[in-house]
Amino acid sequence: MMTFPNLRALLLAGLAGELAFEAYAWLVSPLLFGVTLEPAKLIMGLTGMGLGLSLPYAAAFAVHLLIGSLGFAAVVWLVHAVTRTRLPIAGALAGVALWFVAQGLLAPLMGRDFMMGFGAYTQSSLIGHVGMSIVIGVALRQLIRPRAMPA
Repeated sequence: MMTFPNLRALLLAGLAGELAFEAYAWLVSPLLFGVTLEPAKLIMGLTGMGLGLSLPYAAAFAVHLLIGSLGFAAVVWLVHAVTRTRLPIAGALAGVALWFVAQGLLAPLMGRDFMMGFGAYTQSSLIGHVGMSIVIGVALRQLIRPRAMPA
């Protein structure tokens, strides 16, 4: 029987995934691809274009943290519920979808090439989104696993 996770489980799993993403974005991606992933800049550009707001970097970072923590976790769960795949697999599928949304739909809204030309940033972003979503799936699996009550 599939049980919907509570908000606490979604938030904790999403936070684990978001922390993994940020560690990858700032520490690993520059070593592997020569680029630092900064989705806060995408948030800044979108709020500037869509709402006419000049969002400071720290606020845009917080918005991405919130979207990543709750929004991505909810998407991982939704993919799991729809596909009936295990949570880590659902995370991988959700990660590819979320990567496509970020690079294929949102980046072009800011005037960038589709998938940003499939360059190093886009390739690194794929690893970041898929890795983050798999971490969310693994964490959700652990957080919602039924536990035996001590005797």
